[in-house]
Amino acid sequence: MRKRFASSAVLAFALLLCATAAQAQAPAPSDKVAKIDELVKSFHSIRQFNGAVLVAEEGRVIFRKGYGMANMEWAIPVEPDTKFRLGSITKQFTSALVLQLVEQGKIKLDGKLSDYLPDYRKDTGGRVTIHQLLNHTSGIPSYTSRPNFFAEESRNPYAVSDFVKKFASDDLEFEPGSKFNYNNSGYSLLGAIIEQVTGKPYDQVLKERILDPLGMKNTGYDRHAALLPKRASGYAKTPSGYDNAPYLDMSIPYAAGSMYSTVEDLYLWDQALYTDKVLSAKSRELMYTPGLQDYGYGWGVRKVQLGGKETTLVQHSGGINGFSTLIIRVPESRHLIVLLDNTQGTKLQQVAQNIAAVLYGMPTQPAREDISEVIFPTVMAKDVQAAVKQYRELKATRPAAYDFSEPQLNQLGYQLLQMKRVKDAIEIFKLNVEIYPEGFNTYDSLGEAYMVDGQKELAVLNYRKSLELNPQNAGAAAALKKLEGK
Repeated sequence: MRKRFASSAVLAFALLLCATAAQAQAPAPSDKVAKIDELVKSFHSIRQFNGAVLVAEEGRVIFRKGYGMANMEWAIPVEPDTKFRLGSITKQFTSALVLQLVEQGKIKLDGKLSDYLPDYRKDTGGRVTIHQLLNHTSGIPSYTSRPNFFAEESRNPYAVSDFVKKFASDDLEFEPGSKFNYNNSGYSLLGAIIEQVTGKPYDQVLKERILDPLGMKNTGYDRHAALLPKRASGYAKTPSGYDNAPYLDMSIPYAAGSMYSTVEDLYLWDQALYTDKVLSAKSRELMYTPGLQDYGYGWGVRKVQLGGKETTLVQHSGGINGFSTLIIRVPESRHLIVLLDNTQGTKLQQVAQNIAAVLYGMPTQPAREDISEVIFPTVMAKDVQAAVKQYRELKATRPAAYDFSEPQLNQLGYQLLQMKRVKDAIEIFKLNVEIYPEGFNTYDSLGEAYMVDGQKELAVLNYRKSLELNPQNAGAAAALKKLEGK
C-alpha cells in the first residue's frame, strides 16, 4: 500500500532524544554546523536525501544548504531558495486559515460540515464537526485510500465542488469523534468551507491572509501550467536510479497538499507562529492541543523529555508525487528543522533524527544503504530466488550494515510490479510477510500483488489479514468490497 501527501503523526526519534538529552553536552555552534553538513552528505551519498535543509537553534538560523540536483536532466543544483512541493505540510496552513475565521466568528469549531456546505449530504454532514475535520476524526473516508485512485483519477482536473461530490462525500467509516484516521478528504472539505465562507478561491485567501503579511514570497499554491522560477522537478527513486515522477493535477491535493515553498520561507512561517501575526495565543493553543493519535490541527504534537524537562515537539511530514517533506518545531527552545526533498521515498526522519542529535550533543547514527538497492541487481542479473537468498544471508551476517526495515522489501516489490514482473513481486512481498508478520501493510501489498495476478482467493485472504491487524486500513476494506462484489 502506498499513500501520497500523507503524514505520520509522531516522530520516532523523539524517543531517542528523551533517552539521553539530559546528560548530553551540546557542542559549539561551529562544530554543529560541520557535523550537520557531514551527516547530510552521508545520506546524500547513498541516495537517501536530495534537497534543501534549514536548521534554526533558539530561533536563529545556524545552517541552510542544498544537496544534489533540483533538475537532474539539466544538472541544476538545489539551493536554499529552491521551491519544493510541500504535500501535507499544506494542512497546517489550512488549519491556520480555519482558525482565523473562527477568531472572526465566521466558523465555529463545533459547527457542522453541512452548516457551511449547504449542498453536502445532510445525513453525514450534519454529524461531522469542523473540529473533527481538523484532527482527522470525522469518519469520512480519505480519497487517497481508494483502490486505483492515483492510477485512474490523479491526472484529471476537478473543480472543488465536483471533487467534493465525487471523492469526499462517501458513507462514514466510523462514528465521528470515535477514532483517528488520517484523512486528505477532510482537509479538502476544509478548503471548500474556506472558499464558501470567504467567497474567494482558497489560494487567494492563503495569499492575502498568510503569505503576503509574512513576506513569504517564494510560497504559494502550485500549478503545473504556471512558470515558477527555481521550481524543483520531482523524481521517483527506484532501486536502479530515478524516474520522473508521475504527473499529478494539483487540483487533487488542494487544501490537503497543493502548496510549494522553500526552507527559508518555512523559517518565516515558523517565526510567525511565535507571534500574533497569524493567530492569537488562544488559537495557537488550540492548534497544538493533541487529540487522538497525538494529532492537533494540522500538526502532530507530543510531549517529550528534553534536557531533563518536559517540552512539546510539533511536526508534520508530507509526501506527494516526486517530493518528501518534513518540518519539526520545538517551541520551548525555538529549535527548527526543515527538510525538503525532490526524490520521493527518502529518509527524512532519519536525517532529522541525526540533526536533532547534533543539536542536543548526542551520538549520531550512521546512514545505512537500502537493502532493496543491494538485492535489486541480483533480481535483474539472476532471479528472485537468488535475491531472496542474498537477503537472508546479509540479514544473518551483516544486520547492522544495511537498512532491513519493513518498507525496503515493499518498495522493491512495487518496483517489480511496475515492471510487470508480478510473480517476482509476489515472492518479495511473501518474504516481507515472513520477516514482518505483524505488519498490516505487508499483507496489504501481498494482497494487491495477488489481485493483479488474478489470484482472487489469496488476495482476499491477505487483505482480510491486513484488516485484522489494522481495522482502519480503508484501502484494504475497499479492495475487499471490490473483490467480493459488494
